[in-house]
Amino acid sequence: MAEKITISPVTRIEGHAKITIYLGDDGKVKDSFFHVEQFRGFEKFSEGRMFYEMPQITPRTCGICPVSHHLASIKACDQIAGTSPTPTAHKLRDLMHMGQMIQSHGMHFFELAGPDLILGFDADPKIRHVGGVVQANPALAVKAVKLRAFGQEIIRKLGERRVHPIFGVPGGVTRPLAPEDREWILREVDDHIATAMVGIEFLKGWMANNQQVMDEFAVFPSAYLGLVQDDGALELYHGTLRLIDADGTLLEEFDPCNYLDYIGEHVNTYTYLKAPFYKKRGYPEGIYRVGPLGRLNVATHISTPMAQSEMKIWKSLNGGKPVEGTLYFHYARLIETIYALERAKELMDDPDILGTDLVNAPGEITGEGVGCLEAPRGTLFHHYWTNDMGVIARVNMIVATAGNAFSMNHSVNMVAKRYVDGAKLTEGMLNRVEAAIRAHDPCLSCSTHAIGQMPIKIELIGPDGEVVDSARRD
Repeated sequence: MAEKITISPVTRIEGHAKITIYLGDDGKVKDSFFHVEQFRGFEKFSEGRMFYEMPQITPRTCGICPVSHHLASIKACDQIAGTSPTPTAHKLRDLMHMGQMIQSHGMHFFELAGPDLILGFDADPKIRHVGGVVQANPALAVKAVKLRAFGQEIIRKLGERRVHPIFGVPGGVTRPLAPEDREWILREVDDHIATAMVGIEFLKGWMANNQQVMDEFAVFPSAYLGLVQDDGALELYHGTLRLIDADGTLLEEFDPCNYLDYIGEHVNTYTYLKAPFYKKRGYPEGIYRVGPLGRLNVATHISTPMAQSEMKIWKSLNGGKPVEGTLYFHYARLIETIYALERAKELMDDPDILGTDLVNAPGEITGEGVGCLEAPRGTLFHHYWTNDMGVIARVNMIVATAGNAFSMNHSVNMVAKRYVDGAKLTEGMLNRVEAAIRAHDPCLSCSTHAIGQMPIKIELIGPDGEVVDSARRD
């Protein structure tokens, strides 16, 4: 008889989700779905606020990547205020963003995805977590924790807090980088580059020993989207959006402010996570992937030397064409970690980085602003419309994880059909399905907004603990 398998919750990700696997009478997988159950209403309840409050409101969507929301928001606010950051402020914002990339990427590889790779997909769940990694390789675990702490400390030194920093204001930033903090970053950064390289060497060894898995684990063609510099190099903070086809053909290159001309959002009934797509192709033909996999596929090269050395290997993986395997997200993520560390070091040698010209004066309120950058998980858009007093009238956010909505669901389905056998089900089979989600490093707190009505149940409990009354909306 046909059965249903539910994986709830999906573990070692940020946010709440479940997976439903439907089996046929023969025990084989017929279909699978990735359900994002968490609901956030930031687009709606931001209406009526002053635009300059948004850089402190929107980071509350998440405690993992608040810096990305903070900086995307302040970039939108610059446009509304009719101003732009000073050269020093621009570079300090870039530096804070590198801190975000370092701490997020470092945590994901070593602490969330790492247990599957270091301990094995079939390892006992009692040890298949960061504690097991500590037991298996304590020296590496300590270095990994310090790597994340380094990124967080860059954020704190600039924005007073490791989480939800206070830093960006329209036209600039609130404080300069102290000379002693610059020296601290320079003193520490090389050790953390070495840690990231240990991760890369481990992963390359794992990939070589598991090439069949790399070749069959949710490998499929798609389009790819990401920011690039003027010469096509990888860009994470401020650049031009490039969209390429599955064979690497350039589809579009455009100013992020014009994203609505190219990107639509599709609503699926099984999830609160909307799926962006390329408008000219429609849905699902126009789906694309974002994040480390997408960014390395759209970029021609990387501007820092150690990351570029790995990028050359990346570009050879599929004969010069875009890399399609879902597990390659991990390699791309580590290459970006090296870039972010090198970029932070590069910024320390810029004469502007210790400047004190931090804020440009605002101009007239323009009524609209778009902020776009590459969050750890992909391309992030903040789009605000205001009245002539600067009061928010409408908000649109396409959050990074949403760019991989189709990819995550499709990957779950592919992996389930490849590895799950209902007749002889094992925990390791189901863990592989979860690993298809972990490879994308989703941030589900950030990514879901309003569609339809949320189910809700309210119970009135008396002093004796008994339910007095209840109401339910499905």
